[in-house]
Order: sequence, then C-alpha cells, then structure tokens
Amino acid sequence: QVQLVESGGGSVQAGGSLRLSCAGTTYTRSTFCLGWFRQAPGKEREGVARIYTPNGQTYYADSVKGRFTISQDNTKNTLYLQMNSLKPEDTAVYYCAAGSYSTCFSGVSPNFWGQGTQVTVSS
Repeated sequence: QVQLVESGGGSVQAGGSLRLSCAGTTYTRSTFCLGWFRQAPGKEREGVARIYTPNGQTYYADSVKGRFTISQDNTKNTLYLQMNSLKPEDTAVYYCAAGSYSTCFSGVSPNFWGQGTQVTVSS
C-alpha cells in the first residue's frame, strides 16, 4: 500500500514562493506517474503538474507553466512542487497523487492520493 504525505503548505503573499513535498513515493508500474492536483473552494479538482518517472517527462497546466516546477528525489522517495510567483488564484488544497502510465498519458485517475495541504495566497 502506498501512503503519500504532503507537507510545505501555508500562507504567503502574492509573488512569494512555497515548496510542497510529498513523501512516500515508490517506483512501480502502478506509481510511475506522479502528480500534483489542487482543489479550490467551490471548484473541481484540477491537475497542476505531473511527471512520468521512467523518463522524467513533465507536464504542466497552462495556468502554472513557467511558475511551478515538479521534481522527484528517488533517494528520498519524495516528490516536490516548487511554486514561484504565486497568485491569489493559486489558493487551494494541493494533493499529490500516484498512478500508472495511463494517469500521465490517458487521463486515468491516480491510484493513490495524499491527504492534501492548504496553500493560501493573499493579495
């Protein structure tokens, strides 16, 4: 069983930075795709960034391109999301998730989810 635990959320002013961490990642067929999702109040959960770990390919939502960077440290079994130039519209609960190849390339929902961490950006 994969248990993902996020940390690093908090409150920051617009223009600031935060780095989210997700401990507990593994390297198996069912978890080759690692990603970050977010859900703002009253909105549906949306994908923010994902990485296909066998080759390191990364993908970003248009709303975060150039500001967010997803990365993984295999030695620490940890996934990261570096968030720079934060905007109030980035305010949401951020979740890390793990899934198979299909999660990265066919939109299949991840198999495993963390509990979420709150990010609040004030103007």
